[in-house]
Amino acid sequence: MKLAPSILSADFGILKEQVQEVEESGAEWLHIDVMDGHFVPNITFGPVVVKSIRRYTKLFFDVHLMICNPEKYIEEFVKAGADSITFHAEAVEDIEACIELIKSFHIKAGIAINPDTDVEIIVPYLDMIDMVLIMSVHPGFGGQKYISEVDEKIRYLRKIKGDEFDIEVDGGINSQNIAHIIGCGANIIVAGSAVFEDDIEKSIAALKEASNI
Repeated sequence: MKLAPSILSADFGILKEQVQEVEESGAEWLHIDVMDGHFVPNITFGPVVVKSIRRYTKLFFDVHLMICNPEKYIEEFVKAGADSITFHAEAVEDIEACIELIKSFHIKAGIAINPDTDVEIIVPYLDMIDMVLIMSVHPGFGGQKYISEVDEKIRYLRKIKGDEFDIEVDGGINSQNIAHIIGCGANIIVAGSAVFEDDIEKSIAALKEASNI
């Protein structure tokens, strides 16, 4: 299991310090939610923020593009320091072309789907990608409750892809439900509020303990 704290819930006034504390506290990835105000009803940040924090940490940068026409911005995020880029199946017309573009930069490629999206639409592309991101809340804002109906999607993907494939889950995850979600088959856990709304070191320790690592 890898823990990927989401900076969507961070204090941007002290972002550098909080990112460094996340790394020092034992998280493996940093989840970076990019929103454009069109695909989702919120606006966050672009490549300039990714580039600004890249110099201060060696964490794996897990960039999640919740934007329309993500193919227009992939190269910019790669140059800014992304180690993986995940785009939404619902946001593109040509899924295969978007995967190939990401792969052309020799980084990991992932596909995300919203809670209401049928997992079958991404099955034809599973052998082309490194990861699937299952949204367990409706994307746009942090602090939402986990939607348990996505459990079956996680189980289904783990069954058909086996143990070596990365399944990431994002939304409403905390120390009370993390073990259940891992039990369904997730191996990369995104946590925002559960990390940043309290002491970061203690929160990460609590999540790791609850997940039986």
